[in-house]
Amino acid sequence: MRILSWSALALGLMVGVVVSGPARAQAYDPRYPVCMKVYEGGRWGGEWIDCSYTSLPQCRATASGRAAMCDLNPFFAPPPPPPRRAHRRHH
Repeated sequence: MRILSWSALALGLMVGVVVSGPARAQAYDPRYPVCMKVYEGGRWGGEWIDCSYTSLPQCRATASGRAAMCDLNPFFAPPPPPPRRAHRRHH
């Protein structure tokens, strides 16, 4: 009976791994302010996000004629401002 229980548990774990599939990495690149979400039909279908655009017009030109839409990147992290230089007074 124990062997049957352990076999059922092992089978359940294997099925869970196969069904869940691989984990996805973060799709949004924080270096770019605009992302394009592409919807693809066909046999496998699916969608993906391409965050490699510096402006909405640039992204929209690339998305033109495709099943895609452009939006602002919610994870965009602009570079920090340059450090302020100390102002020295000359007497």
